[in-house]
Amino acid sequence: MTVPTPAPTPPLAGGRHGADALRPLLDTALTALATGAKERGGPLPAGGPDATAARVAAALGDVLPAHGTGDDEALRTLVHTLTAGAADPADPLCAAHLHCPPLAVAAVADLAASVLNPSLDSWDQAPAASAIEAHLTRTLAAELYATPRADALLTTGGTEANQLALLLARERHGPHLTVLHGANAHHSVPRAAWLLGLPPARALPTPNGTLDPATLAEALAHTPGPVLVTATAGTTDAGLIDPLTPLADLCDRHGADLHIDAAYGGTLALSPRHRHLLDGLTRARSLTLDLHKLGWQPVAAGLLAVRDTADLAPLAHQADYLNATDDTDAGLPDLLGRSLRTTRRPDAFKIAVTLRSLGRDGLARLIDLTCAAAHRLADLLDAHPGFELHARPTLTTVLFRPTPTDDDRLATLRRTLLQDGTAVLGRATADGRLWLKATLLNPHTTARDLDTLVALLEGRTHR
Repeated sequence: MTVPTPAPTPPLAGGRHGADALRPLLDTALTALATGAKERGGPLPAGGPDATAARVAAALGDVLPAHGTGDDEALRTLVHTLTAGAADPADPLCAAHLHCPPLAVAAVADLAASVLNPSLDSWDQAPAASAIEAHLTRTLAAELYATPRADALLTTGGTEANQLALLLARERHGPHLTVLHGANAHHSVPRAAWLLGLPPARALPTPNGTLDPATLAEALAHTPGPVLVTATAGTTDAGLIDPLTPLADLCDRHGADLHIDAAYGGTLALSPRHRHLLDGLTRARSLTLDLHKLGWQPVAAGLLAVRDTADLAPLAHQADYLNATDDTDAGLPDLLGRSLRTTRRPDAFKIAVTLRSLGRDGLARLIDLTCAAAHRLADLLDAHPGFELHARPTLTTVLFRPTPTDDDRLATLRRTLLQDGTAVLGRATADGRLWLKATLLNPHTTARDLDTLVALLEGRTHR
């Protein structure tokens, strides 16, 4: 009787021979990325959700087949399918959301981190990665705060960072903490209050898009403490920045804590040309920052910064198998208090590689280029008789609408562009009307790209 030869054990990504195993697979994946992008041909697959789902189902076939097809075929087929069906933020006409095109160097750094697969819940799982994270977080915190003990935590993004900020405020002040925020605030703020069992967060009206100091003063005068005020530096709908210094003055006067959600706009602090827009930012007791927005990192790359590391003490946690007391006393770093998560990816690594690659001037240049593109688009739309510009952009978001039109036709126009796969634009309500939203996060966007977008919209609207 012939004994069947067992199938070879699939190679691992890491170890002494990992790089040799990866090289041919990377070539397959890179080729499939190119063929998939060519098939898609634009910023989004044509045909809408049903057509995309059908193409994916045909490519997947049996998701768990009785016998595998092998690494090369699986990668070739499914990387191609994923790419052909992607909303590609690297396409200049993909400009709906705070969804940036990642830099090539950051994506490759993320691959290296994935290969080694460190987990930031104990030092013996991530010796170098934990040291890199410690250096990176201290450096970025020092960029935001001039205080001697500034610190920061890596998060999955603004939602987690905002939740942590509210959690830390609750631990300082107790469960009766009142959270005040503008109606322009990110949805994660009132949701975090709900998740944490706090009284319902109170939304203050922002008819002009930002939180008015007079409105906050009135609210603080009639709200018994303790109070946490959440301001915003870069609103999701319009990219606006609350008047941070007057709001901070009010918080000081009334003994309220201030948290600033700068997930979108916070990296402007690294641009000499634009950092003045963030005057008052460092008055906050805590700050949210996302480098997977105006930082060009693959998701996820969020940050919560605090002016004093002592504010993070409530996060301390102990589990013998991860941070036994005698290990900590012997000098092994304790990582559990650096997050509410246990298993964590080394997201600091891709950020550190990017910062080393670009330096201050390189990152500032990308920020300035992207802001300039938004102003160029605003100029085009403002000069065009067929469009109405809502306002000059503060960051990189431009709100506009064809004229004449109504909200229903505007919503239909946006969905038609998505269905055709020709442009990805967002939507926002301001001044009681619906607007198209272009969120420009691609520093490679050219004046010709913006002309193409305007011409496309002109043709769709006025034919």
